[in-house]
Order: sequence, then structure tokens, then C-alpha cells
Amino acid sequence: MAAEGAARRRLSAEVWIVLGLSVGQSAVYALVQIYARLTAETPLGAQSTALNPSRSPRPYLDLTYQLLNIGFSLVPVLLVLFLLSEPGRRATARIGLDRTRPVRDLGAGLALAALIGLPGLALYAAGRALGITVEIQAAALDSTWWAVPVLILAALRNGLLEEVIAVGYLIERLEQLGWRPAAVVAASALLRGAYHLYQGIGPFFGNVAMGVVFALYYLRRRRTMPLVVAHTLIDVVAFVGYTLLPEAWLEALRLT
Repeated sequence: MAAEGAARRRLSAEVWIVLGLSVGQSAVYALVQIYARLTAETPLGAQSTALNPSRSPRPYLDLTYQLLNIGFSLVPVLLVLFLLSEPGRRATARIGLDRTRPVRDLGAGLALAALIGLPGLALYAAGRALGITVEIQAAALDSTWWAVPVLILAALRNGLLEEVIAVGYLIERLEQLGWRPAAVVAASALLRGAYHLYQGIGPFFGNVAMGVVFALYYLRRRRTMPLVVAHTLIDVVAFVGYTLLPEAWLEALRLT
């Protein structure tokens, strides 16, 4: 029993460390940011946030910073894959991040993207109208030849980081700790909502709903690849679409 208790404590500590290095850290910052936003003199609906800001006025230095940021932010993904690996079983196979079902994963990813993306856009517009969602500038990069490729890489980074850690890793570890399915789903979904709080109250609830759907899918299918595909597609449409759509369209969609 003592050995079992020590193993559980070690596993719990591992989860807190991983979250502290990744999406858990983002959730803490987002909680502070939403407090700052709600207590500011400017109403929440009149505030804005940029998701992919430029990091330098010099284009090639900006590109360097963008690539470094994307690369280093994926290190926690490598860490959890290392931690989840077992003798004779790769972590990618354990959480379904392999290429054994490319067609089915792509189809499921497309379906999930449509299920989440379209209502998400409507929820964002509703949140802006109600004043509970900040204006989101999905891409604030300068018009350079590398802007679109970098935005696609940023979308892929988001998909890998969030789905591998907040879904695959977290669910696997919480189950090992004896959590019930409902509690596992709630933890994964609330974490996803928490680290999006900097965008306002509306995105919090929208991402919690997305987290519930994705967690339930993982519990049933044990595959993160469709979730990564769906998340990447949603972000590519948001990031690249924001860059390419005319200003009048963005205003009509309440995206600017």
C-alpha cells in the first residue's frame, strides 16, 4: 500500500509539473488576464487581443522569432510522449497519434472541425454582440511571403500542444490516478476553457463545450490524431482567413 501511495503521489506530481510547463501555465496567466480585463476601465467588449503578433519590425528577425517560439512551445509535447512511452509500446500508439488510420482520422477530423468550428464562429459573434468577448485579431503578422506558412505552423502547434497534453496525456494520467470518466471529462474541458479566458467569457464556455466533445471522443476512440486534425483546421481557417479576407467581410463577421 505504501508503494502504491508513493506511486500515486509521484504520478500526481508529474501531472502538475507537465501542466505547469504547458497549458496549465497558460491557464494561470489567462485567469490573471481576465481579472485584469474585467476590472479595467475599458469594457470587456471594447478590448482586443492578438493571437499571432509580430515580434520584430525586421521581417527575417520576426520570422526567426516566430519559428523559435513554435519550436520551443512543442517541447512539452515531446516530454509527455516520453513520459507516456512504455517498453514495447510507443506513446504515439498509446494515444492514437500515429499514421495507422490516415483516411479515417482525416474524415473524423473534418467532421469534428465542422461540428465545433461553425457554432464557434456564431458563439464568437454572439459574445461580441453581448460585450462578453474581446475583439480577437487572429493574425497580426505583417504582409510577408512567410506569413501564411508560419500561421499554418502555428495552427499545427496549437493542435498538437492542446490535444496531446490537455486530452491524451491528461486523460491517460487521470485514469491511472483512479478518476471517474465524468471527472476526467470535466477536468480536461475546464482546463481548455481556463487557458482561453484571456479572450473573454464567451470563449471560455465555447472552449469548455469543445473540450467536452473532444474528451468524450478520446474516451471512446483513444485517438488524438483526429483531434489534432480538427483543431489545426479550425485554427488554419481562423488565422489564414483573417489574413486573406477583405476588411468588409471581417467587419460583417464581427471579427474586427
